[in-house]
Amino acid sequence: MNLLIITGMSGAGKSLCVKYFEDIGYFCVDNLPPSLIPKFTEVILQSKNPVDKIALIVDIRGGTMFLDLFPALQQLQEIGIAYKILFLDATDAVLVKRFKETRRQHPLSPDGRIAEGIEEERRILQAVKDRADYIIDTSSLTPRQLKEEITRLFVEGRTFKGLIVHIVSFGFKHGIPMDCDLVFDVRFIPNPYYVPELKPKSGLDPDVSDYVLSFPESRKFLTKLNEMITFLIPYYVKEGKTQLVIGIGCTGGRHRSVAVANRLAELQKDKGSSVVTQHRDIDKGDQGG
Repeated sequence: MNLLIITGMSGAGKSLCVKYFEDIGYFCVDNLPPSLIPKFTEVILQSKNPVDKIALIVDIRGGTMFLDLFPALQQLQEIGIAYKILFLDATDAVLVKRFKETRRQHPLSPDGRIAEGIEEERRILQAVKDRADYIIDTSSLTPRQLKEEITRLFVEGRTFKGLIVHIVSFGFKHGIPMDCDLVFDVRFIPNPYYVPELKPKSGLDPDVSDYVLSFPESRKFLTKLNEMITFLIPYYVKEGKTQLVIGIGCTGGRHRSVAVANRLAELQKDKGSSVVTQHRDIDKGDQGG
């Protein structure tokens, strides 16, 4: 039996996960009281048509029943049932924004401030997060990107390194993305904006990308940057970081930064990293490359 316990912060995307895991063949049960997990798995094993892949969503909605999770996991070990834990997380600022957008109340602060409920939930869940086999930070992930990450881990069986590399191209004219951990300026590369046949295009077009990457300084920069990121990732993972946001900036965020970000993403994928790419300013018009 492939048993997965899905938990994490309220608002981090567990309801979306249910749909995605059902799509890849998991039998999903949402909001199951933790104390019932051992009995539930025994029933499944004794069934005439046992289910191979099961995902159980357990979270703070169960109130004090959630505290039964660790005893339940201990029982699973005693009866010889292996399991994995997937923990979904997001930054406090993103969680607050999501609750406000959906006008939902936080389960731990139905009559109080959302931030207070998030703080208390994070305290309660820390022990579970510490034991998690997979931690996905959904702060910067779109629903499609979350589905791709789940597919990568649970369908393709890629090695989980505990960290998602999020590469975002941007234009300095529009400001540096606030959530970047590392920012790199590629305005030293010759600008396709000043090449008439390339100006109306973007870094997604092969001829623009070929132009940007044709220069020795571009290739050398990418080689050194890729080596540095590869070197840093294990240390970030060791410190418990689950998402590394790398900003690649040029003047307008349309040509050079896009081409460099895409190439860096390819290089990191070749290294086995889990990579998400976003081009924040690519459609913001004639901004100088």
